[in-house]
Amino acid sequence: MGTLGYYSTIARLAPGGLAKGMARRVQGVARQALYRRRERLDELRLLEAFGASTAEELAGRALSARPGQAWCEVARRASVLETLAELPGARERALARARAALRGEFDVFGTRVCFGEGQPVDWRRDPVSGYRYPVLPVEQLRMAKPGVDPKYPWVLGRLDCLVALGQGYWVERGEKARGDFARAFVARTLDFLQANPVGQGVHWTCAMEVALRAANLAQALVMFSDAPEARRPEFLVPVLESLAEHTAWVEAHLEDQGAVPNNHLVSNYVGLLVAGLLFPELPDAPRQVARAVAGLRAQMAAQVHPEGTSFEGSVPYHRLSVELFTLALVVARGQGVDLGSKYATRLHRMYEASRAWCSEQGLAPQVGDNDSGRVFPFQDRDSREQGYLAPLGAALFGDAKLAEGPFPDEAAWLLGLSGLECFRGLPAARPAGSVSFPEGGFHVLRGAGAVVTVSAGTQGQHGVGGHSHNDKLSFELHLRGRPVIVDPGTGTYTREPVVRNAFRSTAAHNTLEVDGAEQTPLEPGRLFALPEAARARVQVFQPGAELDRLTVRHDGYRVLPSPVGVERTFVLDKRERALGVTDALVGVGLHDVKGRLHLPDREARMRAPTPEQLARALRVPEAPRSFESLGVELGPAEAPEALVLFAEGLEPRLEPSRYSPGYGLVVPSQVVVFGGRVSPPVWLRWVVVFN
Repeated sequence: MGTLGYYSTIARLAPGGLAKGMARRVQGVARQALYRRRERLDELRLLEAFGASTAEELAGRALSARPGQAWCEVARRASVLETLAELPGARERALARARAALRGEFDVFGTRVCFGEGQPVDWRRDPVSGYRYPVLPVEQLRMAKPGVDPKYPWVLGRLDCLVALGQGYWVERGEKARGDFARAFVARTLDFLQANPVGQGVHWTCAMEVALRAANLAQALVMFSDAPEARRPEFLVPVLESLAEHTAWVEAHLEDQGAVPNNHLVSNYVGLLVAGLLFPELPDAPRQVARAVAGLRAQMAAQVHPEGTSFEGSVPYHRLSVELFTLALVVARGQGVDLGSKYATRLHRMYEASRAWCSEQGLAPQVGDNDSGRVFPFQDRDSREQGYLAPLGAALFGDAKLAEGPFPDEAAWLLGLSGLECFRGLPAARPAGSVSFPEGGFHVLRGAGAVVTVSAGTQGQHGVGGHSHNDKLSFELHLRGRPVIVDPGTGTYTREPVVRNAFRSTAAHNTLEVDGAEQTPLEPGRLFALPEAARARVQVFQPGAELDRLTVRHDGYRVLPSPVGVERTFVLDKRERALGVTDALVGVGLHDVKGRLHLPDREARMRAPTPEQLARALRVPEAPRSFESLGVELGPAEAPEALVLFAEGLEPRLEPSRYSPGYGLVVPSQVVVFGGRVSPPVWLRWVVVFN
């Protein structure tokens, strides 16, 4: 697909989107022109804004007797500490994060980087490639460099390390230790501001990163508002000036100029809202808060389906969106700002959706991109983890249907004792059941210790597919909470475009590949677009007490010289504790067909089924009448988890592969490959028998 074809496709998928995007670009140019001509906030104007006559008086005006009940206010500290004391290990987890921040230690997508206590941070360096972004105006920076990834320095530049230092300042009991955290907060903040002038360098190239940094800086400053070190004029004046510069930059560079704005724009509004509500005296704060409130209401409606799924087409990005919208809601409520009942209702449904696809260990499937993005800087979590969201949602909305699992650290920090009391007053939630999300394209079958999540729907972002993969009719299987058959993940974005597209490809998913073709063509130069072509949809969804049945199909191969339609039926047999899968191909001609089952590790081997396993497989509805003599056993040899049996003629084999459980992490794994040369109509059948 060439450039003309690409934009024609976008115009078809997002009617009016290109025109609206062009109009927003014009508005953006005007905003940036105003930004360049604006009067910078100096110390005199800052003092005037806060009603202070001297810099020494500023701390009293900005940090004392603060109105509102945002989670980070010092007045909330006792409630948070009392709640943490009720959670086993919560205080220790907070201190561990704080002490790592004190040491200048960062986990950058699995790469540990430590600069040392009291030492400056190399903010602009990509620790994997060693490349250091120069301090140049953002218009002059060359961002697309082979082997380099700006997301790595961006992790440092979000400054969630400042909130971690605030956690230590709140939790630590000794005055000396608390003073160490306060001094580190001051030093780390000034170090960043001095090393990264406004509008220069990698940390000003993405308004999302600027906005989230502003939110973290504002929240951390409030956490330290009673620390003498944070109240000194030589620190407070430049930090408040910088907050104003951050929000002005975000407002001038709102990421609303694409055909379909996404989570970046939500992040922009969250940063404006949090900074503006926590420091409403800043001259532009009232306007920015009003813009953010209106924008968040509009984007909640635009980016979250009524059923509660994110429009991104990605389960991991759903988590990011939940955290973004939740932080906005919690801070707004604390400051007496109403985001509206429609906003709250749809956010509530987002929590319900997240619970629906989580397995018993709280892990979610990796459908679509996973860049390990988060907004809550309170506890380190696995990139696939979403189980903490349900109890947070239960406390946030008082909903017993979400009240499962332990009360999470995130809820302790954000909601305090009232959140814990609300959660403990709720009856335990009933077990989650099978559910279909047709708008999001995710469909979940549950029972017999299994969670099967199937991808079958339109590409995300209204068909643009910025974070979608060629994963239609693919699935993940979790048994007793452990991922057994997986989506291989994301790997990387811009560092290695070839790897990026390999992880997005049809071959990287648990679906059929016909004649080596992609479900949707991958444009090598468009790493964040995968326009709709496959038209995946649900034909049948029938959950039941003993059997769940799901039939899905896509038309991605109807463009072949000899067109083929693909339909896949899943039968979760809860009596036999097995999953039966039938792939039906309808069309003409001869075709090379490959099916794949990607595994999270190398713990798999070929072996013959036991008579009991074979008997169970044969009793699954629509199972083949005979199987290959050898199946594929999944899991450790000493404690296998399942056996996959294939109909005769499918000739399964194990091959080396790669698995990415989080952004930037790639580990060796295996993939089961099966199939052959077939002439439709034909049916390919196989069964997974659970141990």
